[in-house]
Formats: sequence, C-alpha cells, structure tokens
Amino acid sequence: MPTVTAAFVHALAKTVGLSLHPDGTVLSDAVPVLRLSPLPDGRIGDREFFELIDWIETRHYDRVALVDAYARSIRMDDLGVLGLAIKAAPTLRASLVRLERYFRLLTDTATYRLDETGPEPQVVLEICTGDHRALSLRNECALAGLVHNARAFVDGPLAPVRVSFRHASRCDPARYAATFGCPVIFGADRDAVVLSEAALRMPNRLGDDALSDYLTRHLDTEFGTVSAGSTLRDDLCRRLSSALSTGVPQAATLARDMGMSERTFFRRLSDEGTTFRDVVQDVQIGLARELLQRGDCSIAEVAFLTGFSEQSSFGRAFKRRVGQAPAQYRSAALGTPRGQVAETVQRLAGRVDTGERATV
Repeated sequence: MPTVTAAFVHALAKTVGLSLHPDGTVLSDAVPVLRLSPLPDGRIGDREFFELIDWIETRHYDRVALVDAYARSIRMDDLGVLGLAIKAAPTLRASLVRLERYFRLLTDTATYRLDETGPEPQVVLEICTGDHRALSLRNECALAGLVHNARAFVDGPLAPVRVSFRHASRCDPARYAATFGCPVIFGADRDAVVLSEAALRMPNRLGDDALSDYLTRHLDTEFGTVSAGSTLRDDLCRRLSSALSTGVPQAATLARDMGMSERTFFRRLSDEGTTFRDVVQDVQIGLARELLQRGDCSIAEVAFLTGFSEQSSFGRAFKRRVGQAPAQYRSAALGTPRGQVAETVQRLAGRVDTGERATV
C-alpha cells in the first residue's frame, strides 16, 4: 500500500488549524473530526491522506490561500536527513538530484524527476498511485512547497520560468502566479516547475561538500532498505505513466531497462499477483480518467495519449473497466448537462470514440 510521511500530514493539518494526535485522531479545537490509522514507521496510508485533503478542501474555499499556507508550513527541516541533505548540497541542481533519488523515503505516492532533455530544465512531479480527486490540490501544494523551500535555501533570488499543472484551474490563475512568483499554466501535459540553467547553477546558502557526502551516504543506507521493499508493479507504473503517449512499451524493453531478463520480469509480476497486461491497463485507465476529468482533450486524443492504437479499442476497454463509455464518464465528471453533450459529442468524439452507438 502506498504511504505518506506524517510530516506532510502534520503540515497540511497545521495549515488549516488542525492538529494530529499520535493515535491518528485529527482534532479541530480539541474536537475529533477525522481518524487516521498511523503505521509503525511514522507514515499514513495514501487513501487516508487523500481523504484528509478532500475533507479540508470541502471546508476551506480559498484554494490559493490554502496552497500558499501549506507552502509556508512545510519545511525542509521537517523531512529529516533528506531535508538536511537537500540544503547541504552545493547547488540547486545537486539538491534536486537528491530529491529525485531519495524522495521515496518520504512517500511512494509520487516522485520528482529532474528532466534536462529539452530546451528548458523541468522538475516534474510524477504520480505513482491510482486516480483520486484530491490529487490536483495535493500536486499544487507539493510544487508550491518545493518552490517556497528552494527560495529559502538557495543563495540568491530564485525565479522559476513557469509552473504547470495538468488539471484545470479552480481559481484565478493570476492569484496562483502571485503565490508562485511566475506564470502558472493549467491544462498542461505535466505537473512541473520550469527552471533556467542559471537557476540550477545557483549555490545553496548552507552548501557543504563534506556534510553533503556524509548525509548522502546515510541516505544510501536507508534507501537500500526501502528499495528492497518496493514492488516491481510500483516501478512499472511509474515508468508507464510517462511513456504511454508514444505507445505501450514492449515488456522486453521495460525488463531490460529495469535490469532483468524478460522471464524474470514476468515471474516477479506473477509473484506479486498481477500480470504485465493488468498493470498496463490499470495505468491506461487511471490516466484516461484524469484526462477525461480535465475535459480539454477529445476522446480521440485521450485514446492516443493512453497508448491505445484505436479509439474503438479504447472505448471498449474503458467501459469494461469503468462501467461507462468515455463520453458518459467525461460528462458526469464535468457536470455537463446531457443536452449539451448530445449536441457536441459527435463533433468532439464521434460514435467510435464512445465504444457504443450514440450513447452519451
């Protein structure tokens, strides 16, 4: 089960004036309002964490203020050795490399990836769990926390080029821009912070090579234990999530990239009670749900972005797993009146997109 460090839970609770008792009780003015189930390693299950986010979001209507307050509440010092290692790294780039490598010590619900393959370096937040409506707010808080803390530990003014989110904006984008200190784009293809090369080269205020090396060795020891307990399915989901837009990768290719033979790859998945096909479809349908909820892609585009070779096969697979045709699911998710959908569904998706005859 994916989990989240209690540091994130405490920071989120503190943001809205809640407190978390060691037994998992969430208190508002000393009155219990929720009950979480703390795990022995000081973590909380991902579903309970997402439910807490959901609970908070429905009761605090100023979303941008909530994101800004969370960014100011979570501190690198709350993240233990990893937080110290990030601050002690010599440059911002080195800090982000440590964040990418060791973030799994804090949670396996998401990862950060420093992508320098394109013209603009980006710190990409990649989701490692199934779909949940709390993820959009969680992602906004996560990137806001990253930007706010980076500004605190780098030596000099840090100005991101822009921040992007895959979901649609829930508030005035100009207010988000004021919080992040840069343009914020919604409906993008990534949840990411775009930085300049000059920003990545910025030194850190507390940068110390000897201390950084010492802390990194400590992290390597701890990370080895965590990695040994991770599942192949988790790693596979992470790789597939960023690869489907170019088609479903071959199992042999994935096995080679993950350092094992194809036979071992299939055997390990079987030992975990799943198959390559099941994992692929789980990731495809999870991504399809998210894209349909955003509402800014045609169903043909959703089929392409989730790795289906044909729109009709996407429609059938989606309805088989979800119980609704894609157009029906999108209409319900967006709260679109059925009459409006009836007028536009043929233009946007076509009958073949829905997986059934003129059903909306």
